[in-house]
Amino acid sequence: MNKRWLLGLIPAFIGFIVGSVLNLTNLSNPVVYLRADLGTLVFLTGLSISGITVLVLITIFQFRTMKEEINQQASEDRRRFLQLLDHELKNPLTAIMAGLANLSNGQKESQRKVQRLTRLVADLRKLSDLETRYLELSRVNLNTLLQEAFDAAQTHVSSPERQFNLQIPQAPWPLPEIIADEDLLFLVIHNLFDNAIKFSTTGDTIELRASENGDHVVIEIADTGPGVPEEEIGQVWTELYRGEKARGIPGSGLGLALVDAIIARHQGEVAMRSRPGQGTVVTLRLPIRGVTNP
Repeated sequence: MNKRWLLGLIPAFIGFIVGSVLNLTNLSNPVVYLRADLGTLVFLTGLSISGITVLVLITIFQFRTMKEEINQQASEDRRRFLQLLDHELKNPLTAIMAGLANLSNGQKESQRKVQRLTRLVADLRKLSDLETRYLELSRVNLNTLLQEAFDAAQTHVSSPERQFNLQIPQAPWPLPEIIADEDLLFLVIHNLFDNAIKFSTTGDTIELRASENGDHVVIEIADTGPGVPEEEIGQVWTELYRGEKARGIPGSGLGLALVDAIIARHQGEVAMRSRPGQGTVVTLRLPIRGVTNP
């Protein structure tokens, strides 16, 4: 607690000392009677309640301010740590990859592990930078962006084994353009497709659909994969989180964390609903009015 708040205890301390002296000594300690009309009593009661209320509100405000400062400092420390991690590991990982490339083919598994670690470090740095970097804003044609992401998803190594569906409005008008960072939005859709492909299997369906809803654009990517247990849905957006069904499946645990961070920077919302054994739907809500840099 800030020491200046102790100043508020000084009147109580003085009152306690003076009262104790009057009650415990032989000094004159007359009884004082006060008379006041009802209106005055109501006024004084209201004044007292107002004073107490103001003190409580000030205390709450100070507590919230301290909490925000602590959160900001923690976020800054985390960002610096990730930047330092990226800086310290980048060169050693590059040297390891170069050394493995000169060895026999029996080192391919080691190369894959180093590549995975390199991607993990790069994604951590990317996630950290999202908190402070300026968005490269432009007018984004969502119909075109979603079509490109859909076409790219079908080139995935496992894509031919799945059924892809695309539902983007063309009539009577296409989706509205929005002000956004086009590259980051493409990364969002790419990561969601990548997840849907990784967690589905032969014969499953993956669907991209979009619509205009009031002052928002709603984008959904759905799949008929194994689904996500209800108790894990709230944790899948956490950095490096890997659910029970993700074990043994390649990935860094950062894909959905990046999605969440990017959509938050665009002042949008992201949500997931899922039924184990039936599939998963990830919903994005982006404001049509777009976003501005702070």
